[in-house]
Amino acid sequence: MKSILFLLLILLAGFYFFSLNFIVTILCISFLIFFHELGHFLAAKHMGVCVEVFSIGFGKSLFEAEFKGTIYKICALPLGGYVKLKGQDDFDPSKRNYEADSYNTLTPLKRIYILFAGPFFNIFLAFLLYIAIGNLGLIKQAAVVGDVLKGSAAEFYGLQKGDLILSIDEKNIRSFDEISKHLRLETMNFKIQRNEEILNLKIDANLSKAYNEFLQEVQKPVLGIQSSKELVTVFRSGFDSFVFAFEESVNSTKLVMQAIVELITGGIDPRNIGGVITMADITSKAANSGLAVVLLISALISINLGVFNLLPIPMLDGGHIVFNLYEMIFKRQVPIKVFENLSYLGLVLLVCLMIFATYNDVLRFATR
Repeated sequence: MKSILFLLLILLAGFYFFSLNFIVTILCISFLIFFHELGHFLAAKHMGVCVEVFSIGFGKSLFEAEFKGTIYKICALPLGGYVKLKGQDDFDPSKRNYEADSYNTLTPLKRIYILFAGPFFNIFLAFLLYIAIGNLGLIKQAAVVGDVLKGSAAEFYGLQKGDLILSIDEKNIRSFDEISKHLRLETMNFKIQRNEEILNLKIDANLSKAYNEFLQEVQKPVLGIQSSKELVTVFRSGFDSFVFAFEESVNSTKLVMQAIVELITGGIDPRNIGGVITMADITSKAANSGLAVVLLISALISINLGVFNLLPIPMLDGGHIVFNLYEMIFKRQVPIKVFENLSYLGLVLLVCLMIFATYNDVLRFATR
């Protein structure tokens, strides 16, 4: 009953702050969790392990059905999910059994395969979403020069307002944000469309202060131009959509990993950590911008979920992978008492992180 009341409270708060677009948040979170758990489920089935429960959400079961020995559940709290494998219990290792279809009969490498499948499915889902995004098209700022800054490389080499940048070193430029990705501290060949004329210019960028994705001041090559704010829809179809999806998946994964490292080393203020409220805010706003933007946000969240679950924290997939690596190296399992204590410690850490993220969310909303 408590979980039902909590669900109603979440829905009321969500609809109050984010209107009906909050439904998009619920659907996105639920689908990302489903796909993550589907990875574990399919890998476990592939290894012949009995999956006792496949649950989306926690708390009281709203829907429940049994099929071929697995109980499928949709629960009241859509903030997570799990698959329960036969013989696996984080808080009571004594429940381990070694029947033929038990998780514990597998070698450590096969267990790692099951554990890794969930995060992998999240990254694979992002790949599929990026393919769809490429075909739907994203509205971006066109690669058209707006203002040319005084004393800049662009001014020195003759770039003018209204110039359309077609390519840099024979790499096609489709939108303004792609320009900076291709700049380097060597002479570059620019193909420019000026009115009806196609020009080829050799340009050396200047090294200047700029900001990276984490708003940190860095030195990077710049042209010294601003966007004209003209909009264009960028499509990626056919084989190009697969190339686009692969590149975006790899780049997004690297970015999330880098962000985690920056958080740990103090390069990013921990107050930038966001939780479920921030996720709801972003996805609800994205719903007003069209399907492609919703899919883009979903892809980024999916990659975040996949990478986060690979962190070596007990209770997460990454923590269990570390336990199995230990068993592979030392030819013995982690002692039961150590396993239990680390599991509880991991749970406490995750709860504290969730509370801290929610606290940041509330502060951001309160100071708007």
